[in-house]
Amino acid sequence: MAAPSLKDLPKVDDNLKSQLEGFSASRLSHTETKEKNVLPSAADLETEKNQQNLFAGIESFDSTKLKKAETQEKNPLPDKDAINQEKGQQQLISGIENFDASKLKHAETQEKNPLPTKEIIEQEKSA
Repeated sequence: MAAPSLKDLPKVDDNLKSQLEGFSASRLSHTETKEKNVLPSAADLETEKNQQNLFAGIESFDSTKLKKAETQEKNPLPDKDAINQEKGQQQLISGIENFDASKLKHAETQEKNPLPTKEIIEQEKSA
């Protein structure tokens, strides 16, 4: 690719050219720069260093220094008495669920504390 010739280059407006030539840096206003990328504090660096040391300790841990431990079962299986008791409860529940109401005998209900009749109430009011 060949370099463009002078006539192919874009033309700069004369007004812009005169402004660029007459530019003076003394006309610029003073501006304070503010750093937006804040560096971490000493506490942040210390925390990160402690984490890195902890991870390094975990990665370089020698598992051959561990002692053998026997595990103890904390939740033993139920004994035979508990199993038999639970089976008895299940039989009782199934007996209630499968109850046949047609085997019941008919019974007459007798009221032993009857309410007073209207005549008795009137006699008590008049007395």
